[in-house]
Formats: sequence, structure tokens, C-alpha cells
Amino acid sequence: MAAAREVPEGPGRRKLCGFQHRRVCGGTCRSQKPAPLESFQEEVPGGYFYKCFSSGRPKCGSDPPGAWGILTPILRHLRSLRSPYACSVPISEIITVEETDTRGKHYGSGKWQKMEKPFAFTVHCVKRARRHRWKWAQVTFCCAEEPLCHLWLQTLQELLDKLTSRPKHLLVFINPFGGKGQGKRIYERKVAPLFTLASITTEIIVTERANQAKESLYEINIDKYDGIVCVGGDGMFSEILHGLIGRTQRNAGVDQNQPRAALVPSPLRIGIIPAGSTDCVCFSTVGTNDAETSALHIIVGDSLPMDVSSVHHNSTLLRYSVSLLGYGFYGDIIKDSEKKRWMGLIRYDFSGLKTFLSHHCYEGTVSFLPARHTVGSPRDRKPCRAGCFVCRQSKQQLEEEQKRSLYGLENTEEVEEWKVVCGKFLAINATNMCCACPRSPWGLSPAAHLGDGSSDLILIRKCSRFNFLRFLVRHTNQYDQFDFAFVEVYRVKKFQFTSSHVEEEDSDLKERGKKRFGQMCSEHPSCCCSVSNSSWNCDGEILSSSSIEVRVHCQLVRLFARGIEENPKEELDS
Repeated sequence: MAAAREVPEGPGRRKLCGFQHRRVCGGTCRSQKPAPLESFQEEVPGGYFYKCFSSGRPKCGSDPPGAWGILTPILRHLRSLRSPYACSVPISEIITVEETDTRGKHYGSGKWQKMEKPFAFTVHCVKRARRHRWKWAQVTFCCAEEPLCHLWLQTLQELLDKLTSRPKHLLVFINPFGGKGQGKRIYERKVAPLFTLASITTEIIVTERANQAKESLYEINIDKYDGIVCVGGDGMFSEILHGLIGRTQRNAGVDQNQPRAALVPSPLRIGIIPAGSTDCVCFSTVGTNDAETSALHIIVGDSLPMDVSSVHHNSTLLRYSVSLLGYGFYGDIIKDSEKKRWMGLIRYDFSGLKTFLSHHCYEGTVSFLPARHTVGSPRDRKPCRAGCFVCRQSKQQLEEEQKRSLYGLENTEEVEEWKVVCGKFLAINATNMCCACPRSPWGLSPAAHLGDGSSDLILIRKCSRFNFLRFLVRHTNQYDQFDFAFVEVYRVKKFQFTSSHVEEEDSDLKERGKKRFGQMCSEHPSCCCSVSNSSWNCDGEILSSSSIEVRVHCQLVRLFARGIEENPKEELDS
């Protein structure tokens, strides 16, 4: 056994009790004074993993720890002892372990000395970094006894083998055109090496046209995969979402065109490698749009359930939505930007400015069913985070409601009272998540939850340009964007919208008149308030109908993510 020695302070000169600890490209050591205890423990599924260096032997499971030295829970150990020689990594965040063929040196008596028979193993693990990013780190442990080294390797590998949630075989779709056209390069340089390190095999499909990924998921055998990975932006994710949900419903015999159909959750998880222009879904579920971070979440097998909204018109499914369903302002932006694709990503800024200056408002009726099953409200300023209590509690209450309805005890939709709001709106937004992105770190609805079975319905009534600008600016800071008289927000599980303007497509004369002169608001001829229909922006795609029916399906899909972590450990590479 390699004895623990005092190690002079300095970069790369830290020690983990009985092993020479060599920091290769990261590590997780911290604190200021030597550890007085000889052992500590790490929690793993089904028990604790004990590292007892007094005897030099690892121990796993529920065996009595008394004979193995003093055991201290890892959290208390790191909080109170803060030893620079104690390195702790949860088993669930170890990528892999491997024997290291190195002429290792250990630090003793203040000088570097060669070991007579160096044996070492390297732990590849996750390291927390700033702004919710994860980094790949390597920590190498050296000792003079080969059996001890092999024993540690065997024990760690056995523990990793018990983590059955980790994927082994993945189907990867790469969009080479999305965002800045760097999808393939990002995957090959940042993601593929990590998958290889974690012994994950992949089948890669580089898409050549729109909807290719969706069509492929209807045709191929998806049962042999442990998950689907999309390399691209929100549009690519939406393709895979529609393909996976559609394939699952077809296999289950569920008619997607029925608005009240109980959709079947997909057994496969979706991983997102961000390579788009906004990467809203990735940013809202992980906290950053970093490719390496997303790849590590996939490797460790994280699972995050997420709500999906179905959008119907006249008993016909239009699309599914997971982020933003916007009418008016955001609908006009996406519609105008489609005509200017030649401008690249700057088209969104141009169309946004143009839409803001035009200041159109639209008249209609919104009817909604409040989400009384959920805990919290859109204005409680309690964001959805990893291990969210609101999502867990809301899921349980919603399941109880569905059971009562199934057994005929009560029909919640008939018992509960629908609310109706009429008027002229600059924008109508429905968000299933906070919709955060680098430009809006808190998103359109900061307290929206990923898996509570509800959507935050935001109604922005007609107001002046200045007030609307104030509302938009608040999306870039921490001020309450709902604290305006012209803004209303509700947490709903179903809603309908009907435009007050009746489309008369058969009237050629009227259509030509609209195109030439437009149709102005009769009450305020100078305000440019068009009373014609806007378009719905459904996760970046334009819907064909303005009158829609929306229903939220609780936790219909799962992602390779864990939610945004609360107060992540801020660590800098030394």
C-alpha cells in the first residue's frame, strides 16, 4: 500500500490519502488543510462506496464499516474538513476508469522521487465549471503495489457496470446546415472522442434535407438503441421529437389527431448537442449551450422528463410544442424572417426590429382551463431546477385526477370552470419552459416548469410602443416582466384561441384589397393596428391556422439532462 505523505502545496501536488494523486487535466480536490481521517465514503445506488486507506482495500455495499476505519459522509467531510488531499467524485459522475501505463513519480519529502514499481489507474470524471458547464477531467492515482491497483480498477468497474441507466448504443442525427453550419465539426471534435472514451457505440446519419430525421424515425428499428441524439438547433430537435412521438403513438395504436387522446410516453431519451442559433431547449434544460456539457450528461445517463403540448385545428394535429407557442409579435417575426433566409442569423434581429416598429395588434378570444393540479404560480419567482419538487408533486396530483376521471368518479374538465379573455393583443405566448437563451438568461417565463403538466399563458394587451419596449427589455434582466397593467399571465393545462377576423379566402377582391391597402383598426386609424390574422410560431415553425386548440401532456418525453443545477460549484482550472 502506498502510504499517505505530506505534500507541499502547489499546482499538481495534491494527494488522496493512500495514493499518490496526480492531477492531469482537472480533478476535484479543494480546501486548505490536511485531512485528519483515513477514509471517506461516496454514495452509490444501493449503498456506499468506502475508500479506507488504513488497510488499502476498497469496500462496497452494506458490510459493517467498523473494521475498516472511521467513515465520514462525503458531504460533511468536504464541508468541514476541506482537505486539499481529499478528492471526491460521485460514482454516477465517473465516465470510466482505466489502467495507466506511466513511469509515475510521487512527491515525498519535498522532492520528486521515482517509484521502484509504479502502478497507476486513471479516473475519467465530470468536473463542474462556471455557468453550469461540465468539463471532462482526469485524475491519476499511483501506488507501488500492483494487486492494490487492480483491486481498485475491478471494484470501480463493477460499480460502474451497475449503473444501468447509461446508454450503450445511440442513434445520432447531425444537421450540417443549422446555426453556423458547424454541427458535424462540433460532433467530431467535442462529442465523438467522449463517446469513444465511454465505450458508447453510435450510428450516425447526416441529414441532407428537412424532415429527414422525422421520416427516418418512422422507418428504422429504434428498439436497438438506448437513445436518440440530435446535433443541431431547436429545429432539429423538433424533427426528432415529432418522429419519436409519432412512432410511439403509431406502435401503441393512438390517434394523434384526437385532441383528447392520452398520448403514450416514449421509452427512448433524446440528447441534444447544441449547434444551432439559439438552442433554447438545451439552454433551458441544462443551463448552457455547451456541446461538451451536453455530451457528458448523455454519457452519465441523466434523465429529465419534459412536458409536450399538442396543437390541433378541427381535430387535426398541426404540431407538437415544447418551448414557445407565440401569436402576434413572435409569430410575425418568424414569418417575416422566413423571407430573408439569405441574410443568415441577422435576419431575426432585422425582422424583430421591423415587427416592433409596425406594432400590429390582433383581436381574438382566448379560453383556457387553469392548471389547479400544479404547485406554484408563474410569478412566484421559483425557477425549475434539478430534482424539482414542483414537477414531482404536480405529476402525482395529475395522475390522481386522471385515475378519478378514468373510473368515472369525475371529469375534471367538465367540473372545472373555463376562463375566457377577449380583446386586442400585441402578443399571445404559451411557454412549457422558461425559454432561456444567452440573450435572455431568465427566459420569457422564469418560473415555468419543465414537467408539471402545465403551460404559462402570457397575454400582452394593446399598449404603446414605449411600454411594449419596457416589457421586452425586462426579458434581459431579473425584473418581473409581468409587472405591467397590460400583461396577464396564467398557468393552464389547456387553452383555445379563436381570431375575431373571419378569413374569407373565396373573396378574391377582398384578398387583393388587403394586399394593396391593408386593413386598419377602425377605432384608431393612425395606430396601424391590423385586425387581420397573425401566424402562430410553434418552436420556430409557422402554423397554417390561427385558430388552435392546445393541450399539455405531462412528462411525455425524456431528455439526457437533469435540469439546471442550483448553485453549481464554481471551479476554475488552475
